[in-house]
Amino acid sequence: MAQSMTKSLKRVTGGVLAIGAAAALTAGCSTKSAAPASQPAGAVQSSAKIAVVAAENFWGSVALQLGGSHVTETSIITNPDTDPHSYEATPNDAKLISGAQLFVQNGVGYDTSWAPGLVKANPASGREVLTVGDVVGLKDGDNPHQWYSHDSVYKVIDAIVAEYKKLDPADAAYFDAQKQTFETTTLASYNQLESDIKTKYAGVPIGASESIVSPLAEALGLKMLTPYSFLKDISEGTDPSVADKTAIDGQIKGKQIKVYVYNSQNSTPDIAAQVAEAKAAGIPVTTVTETLAPASATFQDWMVGELQGLKAALAQATGR
Repeated sequence: MAQSMTKSLKRVTGGVLAIGAAAALTAGCSTKSAAPASQPAGAVQSSAKIAVVAAENFWGSVALQLGGSHVTETSIITNPDTDPHSYEATPNDAKLISGAQLFVQNGVGYDTSWAPGLVKANPASGREVLTVGDVVGLKDGDNPHQWYSHDSVYKVIDAIVAEYKKLDPADAAYFDAQKQTFETTTLASYNQLESDIKTKYAGVPIGASESIVSPLAEALGLKMLTPYSFLKDISEGTDPSVADKTAIDGQIKGKQIKVYVYNSQNSTPDIAAQVAEAKAAGIPVTTVTETLAPASATFQDWMVGELQGLKAALAQATGR
């Protein structure tokens, strides 16, 4: 997403195998006790905890809460200032993945420059790999920001719980109970806010800085006026076209959009200019972030905070 992304990706891709080799020397091959014949490879005893590693902390937060006391979880990307697109993996990341029983990666071109390579370079018997893009039926080139899609979040919840039950079938009932609590109680405020916004503001036209906002707008029934080609260009660190920038300037100056939403972790000069123009035109501006902010936040608290900000901006813009 940043302009230096291409160079960073080249460095990462070239270093993946070297990192895998380093991890093999420092951590050794991942070893697990052989599972009884009645259990699948990689299954744990009911008294043990499933070792979960997530490429990004938003999925890690979901995985940890679904697993409860039956899992341990470590996220690789936790710094809100880190861009997962251009992340440079470390030997410690390789060591974590080599010891994981479940590795959760986003896919869809988001972390594919480094995460799959580390998995391949650090094989582990019985390890399960959950790729969000596969779960939601998307491929490289599609919008990777599916943690902003309500439907996709619930599909990932189902997939994570299914993996837990595969790895620890003796505790399947526990994981089912965790899922039920998470969906109906833990995510209650998140679900209610999304429902309220969709009911009250469906069809309201908005503008945005990049494609991270698109799944959220779709989930809430908001009308995205910003050309998707611009949103995708900013997300991928590509210079947007003059035609797109001109169209957006017209939308802002003509107050065709009611709210402007931007990713505060990816502000280019073009985006900074649009934010300033929106504020000058009296258009409410609200922000979202790429990863958990603060890093210690839970998935639901992070999302609720952003939804509350968006709801307030919509109320200010529409007077309702």
